Amino acid sequence: MKKKVLSIVSYSLLPYTTGGQKSVAQFNEFLGSQCDFTVIGTAGNDLSLVHNYTLLPWLQNGLIKFFQFSLFFKISKLIKDNGIQYCMIEHPYMGWLGWLIRWNCKIPLIVHTHNIEFLRFKSLGKKWWFILMMYEKWILKSADTIFCISEDDRQYMIKNIKIDAMKCHVITFGLPIPANPSDKKEAREIIKKEHHISDDESIILFNGALNYGPNADAVRDIIENINPLLLSYQNFKYKIVICGKGLPKEFNELKNIQNIIYTGLVPDIELYFKAADLFINPVLGGGGIKTKLVEALGFGTTSISAKTGSLGCNLEACGDKLVVIKDYDWDAFAKAIVENLQQDIQTPNSFYDQYYWGNITRKALEALPN
Repeated sequence: MKKKVLSIVSYSLLPYTTGGQKSVAQFNEFLGSQCDFTVIGTAGNDLSLVHNYTLLPWLQNGLIKFFQFSLFFKISKLIKDNGIQYCMIEHPYMGWLGWLIRWNCKIPLIVHTHNIEFLRFKSLGKKWWFILMMYEKWILKSADTIFCISEDDRQYMIKNIKIDAMKCHVITFGLPIPANPSDKKEAREIIKKEHHISDDESIILFNGALNYGPNADAVRDIIENINPLLLSYQNFKYKIVICGKGLPKEFNELKNIQNIIYTGLVPDIELYFKAADLFINPVLGGGGIKTKLVEALGFGTTSISAKTGSLGCNLEACGDKLVVIKDYDWDAFAKAIVENLQQDIQTPNSFYDQYYWGNITRKALEALPN
């Protein structure tokens, strides 16, 4: 008999436009193919994009959803009427509701984390991070099971928050494909034609939600540090393609910068991952796992990352497809780009063993308490 799981997601997912939204949306779709799965979401979701599970748009948009106390009674009735066995919350923010449901319905509470949130906001300079820390610690200690995005986060919870190691499980970001893609050459031809890139120019990709501070800073480092160094290499022909929404106005849409193409938000980022000769990740802040790095590797693209940007990624599983450079060492970063463009190696099978969604969600179900 399939397990019956309920999840509460406090923000719109469908259609997804960020790595975080994509992570939860794809996790839900694959999990729903393996269990009886219901999601309580917001009214902003496109229900036509829901596959393998039921989405009930009971949460209101905006901050008011965090004070919808009537949801406690509505969800409790749903759980009892349908024999739902587990309640899961995405991120700690709706933890108060999860805690009440756990108490009232006598079912286990699972917290699916994507960062240690208070550390992320502390790194972004938010003055109220300490208040979030107290709340987040309470929710994590109250949970019966915690899904951690990386082993680094798991170890932090065990050592610094004093969470029982037996209830912490690594459930990472994943990919919808179980092996190296076979259509990289075709994807490259499409992107070359779309952006007028010549046959002898290498495609170097960066993408992300560019209104997010660490990603905007990465764009600045590409412009001010990495690109000038690459231009100094004689006979090195390339284009840096930057994708993503929300680029701050100060960048002027990256106009008139030699060898840089800005696309804005693209309809199919997976096409760009497959088309790229190299993915760069000069991200020096934020928390959790950098979903764009996992996607690039999963779609068969060798990646160069700053050390901070690689945190949370299983380096052993990545093999030689991921090259990690010391933070702020832009000379070494540029050199690694030039040296690794010609390497014709595939992403190892061990990577897909860990990062294919089908394997990840199977592991998540097995980790649920009896």
